[in-house]
Amino acid sequence: MLEFLSQPWPWYTSGIVISLVMLVLLFFGKSFGFSANLRTICSACGAGKTVKFFDFDWRSQTWNLLFLVGAIIGGFIASEFLSNGEAVQISQATIQDLSALGISAPEGIQPEEIFSLENAFSLKGFLILLLGGFAVGFGARYAGGCTSGHAISGISNLQLPSLIAVIGFFIGGLITTFVLMPLIF
Repeated sequence: MLEFLSQPWPWYTSGIVISLVMLVLLFFGKSFGFSANLRTICSACGAGKTVKFFDFDWRSQTWNLLFLVGAIIGGFIASEFLSNGEAVQISQATIQDLSALGISAPEGIQPEEIFSLENAFSLKGFLILLLGGFAVGFGARYAGGCTSGHAISGISNLQLPSLIAVIGFFIGGLITTFVLMPLIF
C-alpha cells in the first residue's frame, strides 16, 4: 500500500478529488478558499476588537481552518513519508526556460536559486518574498478571494466575478512569466 501511495498518480486524480470535495461543500452550503483563513485566524486572535474587517463570527469558519491544518499535515506526510527522494519531474522545455534565467533544474521539489533559506535572507530574495507576499495578499483581498476560491468554488457556483478574476489571474501569470521574471532574474 505504501508503495502505491508513494508513486506518482495520474494527473486526473486531483481533478476527481477536487470535484468530490466541491460536491460535499456545495451540499453543505460552504465555499472553498484558503485566503479567508487569514481573516479567520486574525479574528480568532481578537483582531476584531480593533479592526472592523476582522469583527465576524470566526467559529462559523472552523471547518475551513481544519481544512488548512489538514493540508499542512497532508503535505508534511507526503514529503516525509511518501516521497521517493527524486527531483520533481519537469519538461525539458521548462528546464531550458529556467536555465535561460540562470536557474538550474530542481534537485528536489523547488529550484534552490529561488527557494533556499540562503536566498531568502539575501536582499534580492527578501525583496522578492516581501513584494510577492504583498501582491498575493493585496490581490486576494482586492479580488475578493484567492485563486483556489475563485477558480474552484466561484466558477463551480457559476459566478461571473470569479470567471473574470480567474481570467485576470491567468493574464497576471503570463505577464509575470514572460515579462517580469526575465527582468528579475
